[in-house]
Amino acid sequence: MQLSPSLLLLALLHSVHGATVMAPAAQSTQFVTLDIVNGPVSPDGFTRIGVLANGTFPGPPIVATKGQTLVVKVNNKLTDNTMRRSTTINFDGVFIDADNVFNDGSPFVTQCPFGPGESYTYTLPLGEQTGTFWYHSQLSVQYSDGLRGTLVIYDPEDPLAHLYDVDDASTVLTVADWSHNSSVAGLASYISTLIIPVSDSGLFNAKGRYNGGPEVEYAAVSVAKGKRYRFRLINMSVRANFLISIDNHTMTIIEADGVATVPNEVNILTIFPGQRYSFVVNANQAVGNYWINAIIDSGNPAHNLNLNVTLSRGILRYEGAPNAEPTAPMGSGPTGAAAVPLNEYDLVPLDPIPAPEPDFRVTFDTFMPDLAPAMWEINNSSYVSPKVPTLVRVLEGDTSKFNQSENTFLFPANKTVEITILDTTDEGHPFHLHGMNFWVVKPNGTDVVNTVNPIRRDVSVTGDTNLTVRFRTDKPGPWFFHCHIFYHFAAGLGSVIGAGLDEVGKTVHPTEAWEDLCPAYNALPPSEQ
Repeated sequence: MQLSPSLLLLALLHSVHGATVMAPAAQSTQFVTLDIVNGPVSPDGFTRIGVLANGTFPGPPIVATKGQTLVVKVNNKLTDNTMRRSTTINFDGVFIDADNVFNDGSPFVTQCPFGPGESYTYTLPLGEQTGTFWYHSQLSVQYSDGLRGTLVIYDPEDPLAHLYDVDDASTVLTVADWSHNSSVAGLASYISTLIIPVSDSGLFNAKGRYNGGPEVEYAAVSVAKGKRYRFRLINMSVRANFLISIDNHTMTIIEADGVATVPNEVNILTIFPGQRYSFVVNANQAVGNYWINAIIDSGNPAHNLNLNVTLSRGILRYEGAPNAEPTAPMGSGPTGAAAVPLNEYDLVPLDPIPAPEPDFRVTFDTFMPDLAPAMWEINNSSYVSPKVPTLVRVLEGDTSKFNQSENTFLFPANKTVEITILDTTDEGHPFHLHGMNFWVVKPNGTDVVNTVNPIRRDVSVTGDTNLTVRFRTDKPGPWFFHCHIFYHFAAGLGSVIGAGLDEVGKTVHPTEAWEDLCPAYNALPPSEQ
């Protein structure tokens, strides 16, 4: 059988990209199986039991191509009662159609978690979406224990392909914070002490070091002199933002959270939890080894003496260079006049879409009282998961009243909402919207409001100036909108956007498997929830 040119291109892409999915790239559906297990893991040389997809950290990379449908079967095989044994999976940044809101993976908003011995299959039509994404447990702070992995949707007709020569499995990069204690212990400590856990180490491509620990070999990224590489960087942290630079090299940003951007050359960037960037690096330096600086830029190291941010890094290794660490000092990247940082307000989408005028304007005032237990607030209310998921109530016709602690903001369908987030504590909250993108009309760090060509993305950070975003309510359903520092989220810094909830029953028809989730979960003993 002779493949058509388009199918041949897809087949070649998957040969190059090292696909980890079961179906061949020419198929319209990609099938993936994730077995969620407890097992040993030691990315920084300290061995602990984690919550792992297919027994690895990160979990297996998921690869798809524009236009396909992603079908992910998740088998819960967790056995360790010292950690959460139920789970849900969210595919960060992947658009969710309105009629598919029940596959968003948001516990107690769009589904009940599923317990040990149970399975659930997520079906995600990808449509025209492309770019860099990831998946993780959405339950409490469970992904701190290791349940996180990469997801890339390739575009055979990428309009920026002329800028790079290589874009494959070897150019997908991750940074993550890592803790030696379980997420359950970390969250309990935070709630009781108000001191957010500081990680034991920072990881680059799942490798790192901590003070006094073994000298784990740094992850090396191989390049050939003269070639241009599209690196896809994902911050899979529970709390930490990272300061990224590569000695003697610049980075040309071409994507933010799945949105192609006008090329923007920088030499240092900050990436917050949940964010993703693609950047092009030209391997045009002398053959050798160069530090990839991945410095944790948040938290107080005094709260965990294991953490040494200097030890958080990787190596850019040219073909022909020795298998050795760079001889240059371990730095933190360009500073002062030499620094050309990435500013979010400088990002311009390759396909600009003006931000529509808002029908509703809302202010989120974020605050945490200086009293234990730790509870973050939005407009004087801390988010607490309801016992009955929001979507279940909506489908049952019960949309008349939500408890204050559900932080559910109701808007009619097909309207534009503007939310301004006030960060009075200057914590730097990376706010993430499920199911769709928002327009960042006023990023942190500027007072300029841009409605003509603002960047569209799904994670943007607050700071010393207010953050203002706009989005459409043309996808009826309940959608999480929360801080992606999951310790903050678990302590109340979350909300639900109720978009056109009176329209949900007309389009949303969940599967029988989804309907069985809540009765099964409610029947579990607490040790298995």
